[in-house]
Amino acid sequence: MDYFPTEEQEMIIDTVRTFVQRELVPHEDEVEQLDDVPSELVEEIRQKALKAGIYAANMPEELGGGGLDNLTMAMVDRAFGWTQYALHYVVARPSNILQACTGTQVEEYLLPTIRGERVDCLAMSEPDAGSDVRGMACRAVRDGDDYVISGTKHFISHADLADYTILFASTGEEESQRGPRKLITAFLMDHDTPGLEVVPGYRCVSNRGYHNMILNFDEARVPASKVLGEENRGFEVANEWLGATRLQVAAIALGRADRALSVALEWAATREQFGQKIGKFQGVSFKLADMKTQLLEAELVTYRAAWLMDRGEMVDADAAMAKISATEMLQFVSDEAIQILGGMGLMDELPLERIWRDARVDRIWDGTSEIQRHIISRGMLRPLGA
Repeated sequence: MDYFPTEEQEMIIDTVRTFVQRELVPHEDEVEQLDDVPSELVEEIRQKALKAGIYAANMPEELGGGGLDNLTMAMVDRAFGWTQYALHYVVARPSNILQACTGTQVEEYLLPTIRGERVDCLAMSEPDAGSDVRGMACRAVRDGDDYVISGTKHFISHADLADYTILFASTGEEESQRGPRKLITAFLMDHDTPGLEVVPGYRCVSNRGYHNMILNFDEARVPASKVLGEENRGFEVANEWLGATRLQVAAIALGRADRALSVALEWAATREQFGQKIGKFQGVSFKLADMKTQLLEAELVTYRAAWLMDRGEMVDADAAMAKISATEMLQFVSDEAIQILGGMGLMDELPLERIWRDARVDRIWDGTSEIQRHIISRGMLRPLGA
């Protein structure tokens, strides 16, 4: 595997790094204080990202996107990870699921989203069905040319910025070895649909300014033409998304760790105690060495998964290992960085306390660390018949 950046990749990464430093970092304190990205700032960032050619970089070039492969996107996401999540999310990365659009869906959803004219979000989690996706209670019942949808989704990220939802709902049941199993279908659903209510979700310690919302469906009607993919084949559509987003979480964690380590390293090299730089004390220098080692290990696992995905060889366990490695590494690096700085590490004059807080959700969303370990071990045991 050759994952060292090519000259072209270096140019792309430099463009993103420059954009992050000039257009995003200066707004970090404002977003933290407001717990919001003002709408005028959202539009300003979006337009600058479109002009810079880094908007929708993950989507195919022939559709108007950046056309970047998965390994390059991992490097780009790492560069974005340097800054506050709510800010860099505005430089949208449309869900890969949208490539399943067909017919009129292409002009109505896919292309406008790539152009920055529309914003998508994804609704899968429910109050009583988090990791157990098959346990979802939100139902879509066929009624003529429509589906009637009832139920509730929660923890729906950035639904307040989106104008439509990629919704997953139960559309029936089938028998399995473990009894009845729900069939899932994906829908494209506009937020102005009668019967759909988008309301504020829960206050979260992580990622201030990036909100989770609750979606309530009260017999909301959606035309059958808005089915994304095939009826009862929603899991096939979802699998196109889960691997890519787990890699995105992992790559962003690398970027956050880069920044945390840089703060700790500068502090260790300049802070003096007992007549010498604290980096010379073994208690600090060994921490720096462990932080760097774990960061490199997570980088290798993440870039390997992205490289395999580009070759069409990535399996679920590869993405799961990347997410575990990077997010648990970030937990360690951010905590050790605070320990090196002592009390100053917890003050909001520096980004460490934010990185530390924000890192906590990464081991939960897009599949908890426990779910990732289940995926990995399942892939190990199945070939042995276990």
